[in-house]
Amino acid sequence: MKAVVINDFGKPSTFSITNLSTRELKPGELKINVKATSVNPVDTKVRSGQAEAFAPAFPAVLHGDVAGIVEEVYEGSPFQKGDEVYACAGGVKGLDGALREQMIVDQKLVARKPERLSMKEAAALPLVSITAWEALVDRMNVQPGQSVLIHGATGGVGHIAIQLAKSLGAIVYTTASTSEKMKIGQDLGADYAINYKETTVEEYVKQYTDGKGFDAVFDTVGGENMEKAFQAVRNGGQVACIVGSGEHDMTPLYVKSATYHGVLMLIPMLTNEGREHHGEILTSIARMVDHGVLKPVLDEESFTFSTIAEAHNRLESGKTIGKVVAENDLSQI
Repeated sequence: MKAVVINDFGKPSTFSITNLSTRELKPGELKINVKATSVNPVDTKVRSGQAEAFAPAFPAVLHGDVAGIVEEVYEGSPFQKGDEVYACAGGVKGLDGALREQMIVDQKLVARKPERLSMKEAAALPLVSITAWEALVDRMNVQPGQSVLIHGATGGVGHIAIQLAKSLGAIVYTTASTSEKMKIGQDLGADYAINYKETTVEEYVKQYTDGKGFDAVFDTVGGENMEKAFQAVRNGGQVACIVGSGEHDMTPLYVKSATYHGVLMLIPMLTNEGREHHGEILTSIARMVDHGVLKPVLDEESFTFSTIAEAHNRLESGKTIGKVVAENDLSQI
């Protein structure tokens, strides 16, 4: 079986194509013929060594997001051969990734893909949808009528979070760096879009909330932006962040008696705790997609597994809008 691997941490050029052996299924596992994957920031961090703690053993097959067709099931599986599925199910310590012809996965992490999406489109959804769901639904329990500020309108997680928050009945605000990205955010359902390069946090908090702050703030950017999230939340409000590294002053949260939620969706994969919830989330997301409530936005540039290095370069360029996706061409090599 052909696979794209890394044998050491480094730049995107470290990827190479090789042949790997396969193994028998264990109870509760599926074998998927991989059709597509998408690139997430965690994939680039694992590849570079910035997230070495999450990395699978060398030769390492990366990428968690997968869309494909079930090839083989273990006895008693709720899935059957031929099912079209999607998942975020590997690419981290102890779990092989999707950059291969066939991927063996824990069926608890898997759901049937949205019927109205192509494999390429479906592969864009798993990690970002699960992340947005855990932040907005599981942690902050967003309710109808609440004001929700989402940083990063056109990012992978941000563009899904806008749609999910709107479906929950929230009044949705989002930040972006250009008028083009602001328009995309509003087209996805945001009630208000804010150019964060032209408007300070103090200014937009005053303009949109009479200086009180937002009920919930979802920071999908991290870094110094986390302080902006703390500044924007109201007294007794909630902040969820998906990039929690670095040193941050929590005093602004404390003086507001606000709640902080750290969201790392990899935990079930790394610990084997609560994996079935990811399958449940993806089942709900598929239903929303098929009812026209939610859709992925794909970056304008497309890639294949044999050009995955270019896909990583594209994501790291900071010029993407939506998700960077790659289709499996290994059988043609």
